[in-house]
Amino acid sequence: MGIYLNPGNEGFAESVRSEIYVDKSGLIACTNKLLGTKRKYICISRPRRFGKSMALEMLAAYYGRGCDSRELFANLKIGQDSSFEEHLNQYDVIYLNMQQFLIGAKGQGITEYLEQEVIKDLRKAYGELFPAQETLLATILKQIHAETGKKFIFLIDEWDCVMRERQESEKLQKQYLDFLRNLLKDQTFVALAYMTGILPVKKYGLHSALNMFWEYSMTNQKMFEEFTGFTEDEVKALCEQFDMDFAEIGSWYDGYQFRKFRHIYNPRSVVEAMICQDCSNYWTSTETYDALKPYMDMDFDGLRADIVTMLGGGRAKVNTRSFQNDMRNFRIKDDVLTLLIHLGYLGYDSEAKEAFIPNKEIIEEFENAMSVGGWSDLMRVLQASERLLDDTLLRDEKRVAEGLDAAHMEVASILTYNDENSLGCAIGLAYYSARKDYKMIRELPTGRGFADIVFLPLPFSDKPALVVELKYDKSAHAAIEQIKERQYTKALEGYAGEILLVGVNYDKDDKNKPHTCIIEKLEIA
Repeated sequence: MGIYLNPGNEGFAESVRSEIYVDKSGLIACTNKLLGTKRKYICISRPRRFGKSMALEMLAAYYGRGCDSRELFANLKIGQDSSFEEHLNQYDVIYLNMQQFLIGAKGQGITEYLEQEVIKDLRKAYGELFPAQETLLATILKQIHAETGKKFIFLIDEWDCVMRERQESEKLQKQYLDFLRNLLKDQTFVALAYMTGILPVKKYGLHSALNMFWEYSMTNQKMFEEFTGFTEDEVKALCEQFDMDFAEIGSWYDGYQFRKFRHIYNPRSVVEAMICQDCSNYWTSTETYDALKPYMDMDFDGLRADIVTMLGGGRAKVNTRSFQNDMRNFRIKDDVLTLLIHLGYLGYDSEAKEAFIPNKEIIEEFENAMSVGGWSDLMRVLQASERLLDDTLLRDEKRVAEGLDAAHMEVASILTYNDENSLGCAIGLAYYSARKDYKMIRELPTGRGFADIVFLPLPFSDKPALVVELKYDKSAHAAIEQIKERQYTKALEGYAGEILLVGVNYDKDDKNKPHTCIIEKLEIA
């Protein structure tokens, strides 16, 4: 075994031996189908801490020569797959962590340093097959393949670190992309190339050196959806094992969704919550708010309003196709929103083409970013939301209406009331603090329409459920009557206890008292 050539299976063995290991070996069945085909070039992009490196260690342990991984995989899902025996430890694996090469290169070029280090490993195993003076990695691999017929599997971690950490150096980026193209594209010695990073690869301006790669990103993971994070069933099993509340875990770490798997959880944070026996912000604690704030503050028309809408529990339409897949070239607000999807700060519904803030963990990060300046008007709304919730629970209709008036004045420059959806987003902001104890649902299906906003108490909360109906230029009485007439409370299946019906109307012509509110109480047996 070498450092880069066939690094062995110990890295993956450590994962399997850990207190929590969720079996994602079904990924290998997918890559086995792509071996030696036109789709053998795979680029998986996901946010940090979403298990990318662990997946590479698993693939290295399964495919790599020089070790016997049969026992390691025999009791995992891949052990029951028909392709298991055929490819087990049958390939030379070249494992490259580009972050390490970028750091280690120092004054030397990253690609020159990479070739130099990998060739050292190849020389130990195949030195008699190529000249000692040869310094080009692709040339050496061609010679080894010609002499032995062996093919290589390339596993590349942090493939995009050059694009993320050397944003100002287009010359370096182009040279790096050309190197990867020359090493991998149309080379007969490539059995599989599996790259991971945060960003997709397809577009870097006009330079598309890696167009042979098939992309699987946070906007569409396709066949790799199940392996992007933890699924609902996997999290339920962990909650049972560690005696954690499934609903609370969901409110903190769920929210990423794809076409087939509608509930994908942040894996690192779920693991930390189980081990620590506490729900908190684990994923974003590895990075400061500085990673998010520059993108929130970018001066693109409509970006600020979209962020406010999403903070209020709404969604923002986004065209992800204009994004150039880098962290520097932004032309429109959709480019910024798409980057935030790839970074994991936003979830994405590919069917509706809408972005949204996925969970409490990410909401906290937005709040941290806003607290350091530039969003003072919105922060005042969020800070007043605790009092608004208290007034609502006390059924103080006058103070609730006044609180909504104040919230409206603060966000008026960002989010203009022009329909019930805008009103709903603003009121979602006004009740921002309620998310500590509630799951907020916009437009909950009831069988006879949609309740505008429902606050469903989390299991640990002793607060009543809230059903909020909004009207625009009508009356608060009409809102309450609609809740009753359409029996919105029946949508709270399985809930027993107190429910507050909150009817809100906004009258754009009444400058002195634009909001009116009526609150009624029900008991559900």
